[in-house]
Amino acid sequence: MQLTARARCRAVDAFARRRPGRVPAVLCALLLCAVPLAGCGTRLPEGAFAARATRTAGATGGTETTGATGATAAANPASDTGVSATEIRIGVVTSLTSPVGSEAFSGPRYGAQAFFQALNDRGGLHGRTVRLVTCDDGGSGVGNQDCVHRLIDQAHVFALVSGSVLDYAGAPYVSGKAVPDVGGQPIGTAYDRWPHLYGIYGSGAPRDGRSVGWNGTLYASTEVFRFFKQRLGAGSAAVVAYNQADSARYAGQLKAGLEAEGYRVLLQTVDFALPNFQAVAAAVRADGSQLLFDAMDGRGNAALCRALDESGVAVAAKVTTVQNWSESVRDDYRSSPNCRNALWATSSSLNYEDEQYPAVRDFRAAMARYFPDRAGRLSAWELEGWAGAQWLADAVDSCGAAPTRSCVEAFMNRAEPYDAHGLILPASFVPQPPPTGPARACLNAARWQDSAQGGRGGWVTQVPSMTTNCFDVPQLPYRP
Repeated sequence: MQLTARARCRAVDAFARRRPGRVPAVLCALLLCAVPLAGCGTRLPEGAFAARATRTAGATGGTETTGATGATAAANPASDTGVSATEIRIGVVTSLTSPVGSEAFSGPRYGAQAFFQALNDRGGLHGRTVRLVTCDDGGSGVGNQDCVHRLIDQAHVFALVSGSVLDYAGAPYVSGKAVPDVGGQPIGTAYDRWPHLYGIYGSGAPRDGRSVGWNGTLYASTEVFRFFKQRLGAGSAAVVAYNQADSARYAGQLKAGLEAEGYRVLLQTVDFALPNFQAVAAAVRADGSQLLFDAMDGRGNAALCRALDESGVAVAAKVTTVQNWSESVRDDYRSSPNCRNALWATSSSLNYEDEQYPAVRDFRAAMARYFPDRAGRLSAWELEGWAGAQWLADAVDSCGAAPTRSCVEAFMNRAEPYDAHGLILPASFVPQPPPTGPARACLNAARWQDSAQGGRGGWVTQVPSMTTNCFDVPQLPYRP
């Protein structure tokens, strides 16, 4: 099935699906997978970074699970829907067979599966086994609604976790049934609109179900642009877009964010069907652009990088998103090694290759054990799927032997920010007023280097700590 130009760019209007004051990593989900995000940090009070979430018995790291200490089925009541004396049923919805292929949205599901398999091997939660019930919505709104009804009405799941879907058409039903949805990827506006939905990056929007964000307004911030300005001394950037309405609209937003940070911006538009990337390479060379951003799909990015390499054009950074932060870069950019080594990615989570962190080591060990065939396809999204599962497990564990949905939501809505044992920037769902000025925003950043990791190449983290790589940046309002 061929994806139309409009479908390929339909999610560009999801320009700020994370929390107020930053641009999400999702934009076109993976339809525009190499579009960089502006602001994939976090917007929380400065003190939030010192107030890390307490590790609970649900962790797969250094603490012991309650289930491993001998909690018995006799002590476990059937305390809520999907909870029996011996089992908790959790649902995962993924656009696995979407028009853009099985890898586009699958990462979070694999991360969640690995987490719960490791947790069950260690005794589960209070002696209960976590049983994941998965559903593939095919990347359509109708399919998503069908999955939601199957999981809630037929499988009677307790909660949803680490969802990654192209069209979350079932969100109103999930929220109407008060089913907690924890750690999903905010590809659309649902996680900034509906209560009971908790995206992996948190949200300060009212989330009352009536409108997105603050009366239909969301905010984008500029920390990504500020980071490259300070780190690389960059003052000029090129933005490349298709001659397609959504792609052009997002490119315009990128341009506005760059200009807010004082960049000189070269905007280039190419024909969607017959893009002339050689002309773009020539324009970038003539302009002397230091950074390169785009509003295109993976196909376009690979072709653009080939054109840059063939023309001998080099930029200080070809900035991509968390969705393109993966092992697949090794093959996707095989024919353009110079451009590949200029790739930078930014995110609100740790580098999945950064094994100096115990939580990352746990993730990689579990993936190697349960999904060894995915060694060449590990990604930041898989790590974030693991983090979403960790979040739900900690929320359930906080309820003791009798978990309820209301108890889980009390954990999710608490004032203390949560960081999935250091895997993500501290996130919260406490409603905030709309931004009225600059806000503190943080981000992680990595660069692809062929010579890294013992000569094999890989993503190398470029900041000492994502929790201290922070900037006071403007908040740019827009209506999705």
